[in-house]
Amino acid sequence: MAVNDGAVSLGDGIGLVLSESRGTAMTVSEPRQLTGGASRQVWAAEAHYADGQSLAVVLRRDPPGHGDAERMRAEAACLRAAAAVGVPVPALLASGDTAPGIDAPYLVMDMVQGESIPRKLQRDPELAEVRTHLAEDMGFVLGTIHRADVDTLGMLDVGDPLDALESVYRDLDDPRPAVEVGLRWLRENRPVKRPDALVHGDFRLGNVLVDGAGIRGVLDWELAHLGDPIEDLGWLCVRAWRFGAQPPVAGIGTREQLLDGYERATGTRPSDAELHWWETYGTLRWLVLSRFQAQRHLGGSENSIELAAIGRRVCESEYDLLLILGLLDGTEVPPGETTPGPSLHDRPSLSEILDLVAGTLRDDVAPVLDGAHDRERYLLRICVNLLGMAGRELGAEDRTRDLQDLLAAVGCVSEAELAGKIRAGSVAYTDPAVSRPISTAVLARLGVANPRHLLPASRH
Repeated sequence: MAVNDGAVSLGDGIGLVLSESRGTAMTVSEPRQLTGGASRQVWAAEAHYADGQSLAVVLRRDPPGHGDAERMRAEAACLRAAAAVGVPVPALLASGDTAPGIDAPYLVMDMVQGESIPRKLQRDPELAEVRTHLAEDMGFVLGTIHRADVDTLGMLDVGDPLDALESVYRDLDDPRPAVEVGLRWLRENRPVKRPDALVHGDFRLGNVLVDGAGIRGVLDWELAHLGDPIEDLGWLCVRAWRFGAQPPVAGIGTREQLLDGYERATGTRPSDAELHWWETYGTLRWLVLSRFQAQRHLGGSENSIELAAIGRRVCESEYDLLLILGLLDGTEVPPGETTPGPSLHDRPSLSEILDLVAGTLRDDVAPVLDGAHDRERYLLRICVNLLGMAGRELGAEDRTRDLQDLLAAVGCVSEAELAGKIRAGSVAYTDPAVSRPISTAVLARLGVANPRHLLPASRH
């Protein structure tokens, strides 16, 4: 059927590709965009057969005009390879480089029912029983993924992940002492590499669907590649993916449970040292990727409040990296607040105005937004968080002089210069005189960006 591309809606476009792939005419209701995913769009819709039956489907596409057809084809291949070995994944219904109305590389899949919101998975009473074995289930599913046949996956990226990560970091041209410490430690302590396997690349809460029986679907294969399989296990243990909870595996279980499930699926059990190395790598990876994402906004290529906010949270991963390496030095409490000086302006002060606006958005505006406004609620939370950062920065103690003195003690005038010395090996990153200014800077930033991320010493 000849169709004018400009006249085809997104719903009609999904209907056309489904009709072609299923061999029968299908229509699709108006799609709605789901939250999540800073690089790809996800839409949910209802597809209808001519006999009245319906099918809930999900469209995953690149933003129109920014497509990567090769990468999307690779994602489709990963879904097929994973399904072939029994990994619970959505059924792939249609895929292509573009289509009228869709206008970008895309996948259309069936909608798998289950919960993916991390806080609900960690706290919902209805999921209490599944939480007792979810960490082991995740280990088992990862082991199953790693058994996939890689012969059909030659299009996937393969190479040294640490070299690739360092290349991304260098291209940012933003020298950071914590990153240089992480790179040196990882190179000095690297375990023996395992044979290449299919690595999901982003296996964590938020990318799995869970119900009362266990894992129903593994989503978002965008970062899949060939590499050392233990990378996936270390990534799942990264503190960022605990979402504020304490258990080390996704905030719901122990490393022992994770390894039990993995051993059950593969017959092999990584050592504690191997898992620790990959958890450290994952922490550094998230640090660099966060800074990379922020650069998309900061560099002017994409105006996004979401990406801008990520820039202020890079210090969370710096803190986590120092923590996991045992190199955090200094008092681990948020910086003290200063007493505001005299002002010619009437109250409320600027800090009070920011608090009032944030509180109104959080307590009065957000609750009246219904499920049709999920994206708006998500953006609203980001706005509230940014207002909180601005208010804390206004009231925070200025640690600049302290940092300058600590840097001078190791012959540096800036953090960038210290980063260069660590990279060159002219100073030892284990020297307390070196770790102290790094910790001071990170703690000062974190006390403003997200003081709740700070851990009491007893919980290290």
